[in-house]
Amino acid sequence: MDIVTSAIAKLIPKLADLLVGEYKLHKNVKKNIEDLLKELESMNVALIKIGEVPRDQLDKQDKLWADDVRELSYVIEDVVDKFLVRVDHIQPDDATNKFKGLMKRTTKLLKKVKDKYGIAHAIKDIQEQLQKVAARRDRNKVVVPNPTEPITIDPCLRALYAEATELVGIYGKRDEELMRLLSMEGDDASKNRLKKVSIVGFGGLGKTTLARAVYEKIKGDFDCRAFVPVGQNPDMKKVLRDILIDLSDGNPQSDLSILDVNHLIKKLHQFLENKRYLVIIDDIWDEKLWEHINFAFSNRNNLGSRLITTTRIVSVSNSCCSLDHDSVYQMEPLSVDDSRRLFYKRIFPFESGCPNEFEQVSTDILKKCGGVPLAIITIASALAGGQKVKPKCEWDVLLQSLGSGLTEDNSLEEMRRILSFSYYNLPSHLKTCLLYLCIYPEDSTIDRDGLIWKWVAEGFVHHGDQGTSLFLVGLNYFNQLINRSMIQPIYDPLGQVYACRVHDMVLDLICNLSHEAKFVNLLDGTGNHIMSSQSNIRRLSLQNKNEDHQAKPLTNIMSMSQVRSITIFPPAVSIMPSLSMFEVLRVLDLSHCNLGESSSLQLNLKGVGHLIHLRYLGLSGTKISKLPAEIGNLQFLEVLDLGNNDKLDELPSTVCNLRRLIYLNVFSSKVVPTPGVLQNLTSIEVLRGVLVSLNIIAQELGKLARLRELQICIKDGSLDLYECFVKSLCNLDHIESLYIRCNSEETSFELMDLLGECWVPPVHLRKFVSSTPTQLYALQGWIKRDPSHLSNLSELIFYSVKEVQQEDVEIIGGLLSLRRLCIRSTHQTQRLLVIRADGFRCMVDFYLNCGSAAQIKFEPGALPRAEEVTFSLGVRVAKEDGNCGFDLGLQGNLLSLRRPVMVWMYCGGARVGEAKEAEAAVRRALEAHPNHPRIYIDMWPRIAEDAHDDDLCEDEEN
Repeated sequence: MDIVTSAIAKLIPKLADLLVGEYKLHKNVKKNIEDLLKELESMNVALIKIGEVPRDQLDKQDKLWADDVRELSYVIEDVVDKFLVRVDHIQPDDATNKFKGLMKRTTKLLKKVKDKYGIAHAIKDIQEQLQKVAARRDRNKVVVPNPTEPITIDPCLRALYAEATELVGIYGKRDEELMRLLSMEGDDASKNRLKKVSIVGFGGLGKTTLARAVYEKIKGDFDCRAFVPVGQNPDMKKVLRDILIDLSDGNPQSDLSILDVNHLIKKLHQFLENKRYLVIIDDIWDEKLWEHINFAFSNRNNLGSRLITTTRIVSVSNSCCSLDHDSVYQMEPLSVDDSRRLFYKRIFPFESGCPNEFEQVSTDILKKCGGVPLAIITIASALAGGQKVKPKCEWDVLLQSLGSGLTEDNSLEEMRRILSFSYYNLPSHLKTCLLYLCIYPEDSTIDRDGLIWKWVAEGFVHHGDQGTSLFLVGLNYFNQLINRSMIQPIYDPLGQVYACRVHDMVLDLICNLSHEAKFVNLLDGTGNHIMSSQSNIRRLSLQNKNEDHQAKPLTNIMSMSQVRSITIFPPAVSIMPSLSMFEVLRVLDLSHCNLGESSSLQLNLKGVGHLIHLRYLGLSGTKISKLPAEIGNLQFLEVLDLGNNDKLDELPSTVCNLRRLIYLNVFSSKVVPTPGVLQNLTSIEVLRGVLVSLNIIAQELGKLARLRELQICIKDGSLDLYECFVKSLCNLDHIESLYIRCNSEETSFELMDLLGECWVPPVHLRKFVSSTPTQLYALQGWIKRDPSHLSNLSELIFYSVKEVQQEDVEIIGGLLSLRRLCIRSTHQTQRLLVIRADGFRCMVDFYLNCGSAAQIKFEPGALPRAEEVTFSLGVRVAKEDGNCGFDLGLQGNLLSLRRPVMVWMYCGGARVGEAKEAEAAVRRALEAHPNHPRIYIDMWPRIAEDAHDDDLCEDEEN
């Protein structure tokens, strides 16, 4: 497995570049590099073989040799990188930092450097070290157990996602039984008292999946709701804060960080007063923790609230349900039939089911899985082969690799063995990417794009086809890990993956593998941190879960000098070492750590300028107000994330030096780039949030030919500025996502007119957003001129449209890939808009708000795939046009609804009685829907409680 944690795969092409590059190396040096390259290629082959074998099956000599090679590969890469930095004349100012002589050796191996750039002596010393390593292992002749050939899945950007929800249908009776326990049949007093249910069972049985499915099904029946994961070694204050934040839909309306446990419990009592709530506390390990949580919900609330817990420990579940009317739900393994259904569903794409030759081996494998869904779907994902089933010989090898089988007594060790099989069948690049996930704390929601950019910066992502974006290659890696069920996808409302989670048992596995390979060092502040030898720390994750525990700052300079990556999760920033300790740092992620003026942390960001090997710098949400000019020294920087920093209003001119920058995010701030900066960022693919106020800046955008995503705000726009921007946009042939905001409402229509007349959207365009007042003229022009250019458009958002006509609705409805539509118009709109059955065939999220000017009706069969629908109703218009019963076509329609329906009901100019009648009609239609969606009706203006039916609603709107 050591190949996946070494630098050797990245090192080979770097050495090859040295040979062909214009570095004017002496011929003897070149000869030594050629010899070194051949030696490393030989070692790489041997290490790949070793990497396919579980570590506990390896010969001890192989382990030692692989460890030596791994450490040496890091040292060699550092030598090469430092040489490349020096020959490119990128040097720190020795007078302002502790980097005395950049080419000084980070280990004893590098202390003999004497020549101008150090490369000749360094290569010679490295060869001597390699000979010593090889001599201890007989010149790379590896004899290892015969491993299974890696099981591969065709690399594609749209992998088959193994949704966790597919388990829910398997549960069947489990779902019904849990719902029965929650319903509490009986008299009114029994129904209305707080009911607690604890789901208990060993890891991998699907407790969280079942709890989440029930949560999604019943959450609409409660005034407020929260789903909070806990896990091992939680911080009580964080748990209580998370509950309050979730209950308040992310808006607690006060600073919870300053409150202690007692004040948080008091605040919870106050918030839940007179509210019917649903709370799920997931994965509790400790009875004492439950006592605190239970006390937070101890107020006498007789409104039928429900509190659900999940745990692996029986004593904890009994503690959670100490009252007679509480219930413990014992999670049992799947039956033989259900296990088989789940297994076959994941592997065989055809309805014919399992071929005869696989029946017996399937039965034997399922016996080993013991009815545990996580084990079943993980093994099935390793065997899944898309349209072609894996050969039976691979099934037989898999069966032989599994242990004695899962039982409650041996679940942890055997589950680890099952998951290990899937891990060792990953290609080496996916192993590396999976191991990297151990930098994140338990139960984290891991942003997909941020993770992929880190993979890119770490060098884990390798170019595929010539010119292919590294991010898109990394997206392929991410999708393959989901396809193999090693990570769990998190979906947005459109059903697209935007983040992932790691099951706690998978996290346990990769943390142990990472510890063995010295891949990542974890420091969590609980006393349970994993720190390897202080001389070879390469990646550091600072988590400090317990906020009350004041850990000491890391000060060991020798242990920090070789660190390549450091990720810090608040509040662990308090133990952040000085930036001057790092010499070869490639990734620095301080996202959401408070570095602002109010912070007590004295972290001088000027020190960042000395981290000249840096590829990734994450400063999102850090409350910084200024970026130091020294940022321009980071000529290898690829990712600069400055999002969510409202006080940051400018970029230093030195940013123009960052010619390798691929991703720049300043979204939600007010950053105006200095003229001349953008035109130099020729490698940029993602640019978010810059403010364009000058013609020259708009012109510079046209030179960013690789842009895939652009989010901009045009300030105080003039016609000249708009023309410059549209002309630049015409040069950006790779745009996939475009977000435009214009500060000037008076002239914003001119911008959209220009876009409609002069810009032809590239065929790659997937998302178009305009948050400025506009007309739909531009969209009509694009579609009528060449509809094929919008064939991939899946999201279309207009936050302020002057008018909407039936023709607009039908034209937009003809976009074949459109999955999300958001249009808001409160102006001159056609009085009746009909959503026809032949349009919007792929629509998932539909939002059309036309204020009081129109009524919107749905034909039978309209929006067949829509899961979320928001629309408006002008009560007066409907009444005047003869729709006295307010029939909008909702009855027996929109059969895919899964999420709440929102209706904006505009009552201005109508009688109070008519408004009430309209509300009742809409509610009746939606309440009869077979999916029973939650209904939100927002009436404007609001009707006073003492209003009479004959009173006139005020003629105004929101």
